[in-house]
This record gives sequence, structure tokens and C-alpha cells, in this order.
Amino acid sequence: MDLIHLSDGDNRFRVRVLGRRMPGVLPLHDVLDAEVLIESGFVSGRLALSLFPKDLASWSEALDTLALGGDVCWTDDDRSPEIQFQALNEEHGTAAVRIEDATGSGASVFLPLCLEEGWPNDQRRLLEQVREEWPSEVLQTSPGAYEWRR
Repeated sequence: MDLIHLSDGDNRFRVRVLGRRMPGVLPLHDVLDAEVLIESGFVSGRLALSLFPKDLASWSEALDTLALGGDVCWTDDDRSPEIQFQALNEEHGTAAVRIEDATGSGASVFLPLCLEEGWPNDQRRLLEQVREEWPSEVLQTSPGAYEWRR
């Protein structure tokens, strides 16, 4: 299931959720395995990604910023590739995504995307579908202590 799907016919950027990392095992039950997929006439690639509940929350906040025309950096931590979204890249006159895998391959990809107005709303619908399919079921009660949500 796609968490993010941006495409203009020529370039495509997706974050595809594959499923729970370790279903039924605390505390990893809510961690989702995912992959970043990049396709263009010039380059294509795949990169593994782990999504924690806080990543889904930060994507929701990022969508709020993008809907207002701002730029965001998502999954900017030591365990994930850095994904930057520009609501409007001035050089290309379109939205754009930059993916940088500094901790892994060292590769970086920049994709300008001619997207329809209101595209952040479409991405929000995908986020809600992912949350419905894999709801957060684990509660951290204190550092290092977890229990099932009731």
C-alpha cells in the first residue's frame, strides 16, 4: 500500500508500506517495513525504509506545511534517508523531491514533478489508508516499557 505516491507521468516517487516489521512482538509491532521507489527516464531505484508511528505523525505535519506552500524535510534522522519536499522549486516551476541516502549508498536523487493543485490532500488520503490498515496498537508507558493499547 502506498503511503506517498507522486507522479507526473515522466517521474514517479513512492513510499510503499510492505507491512509490520514483527507483528505481535512488543515493541516492534508498530514498526512498518517500507521502501522508497524512484522512477524516471534517467534513473530508477529502491531503498529500504523503516517507519515508526512518529514518522507517520511527522508526515501528517509535513503535509500541513506543504498544503500551505512550504517546504519540508521528512525522515531526517540517522536511520533513514533524508527526503525533502519542495511545494514549488523555482528553477523548474514545479514541486520537487530530493532523496539523499547519506548513511547508506551515499546516493542522491532530485525529481521535479508537475503535480495537480491540491496534491497534499491526495497524500493525506493515502496516509489515512495506511493508518487504517496498520493502526498503532502499542503504547510506550515509560522509557523501555511497552504494553498493548486497550
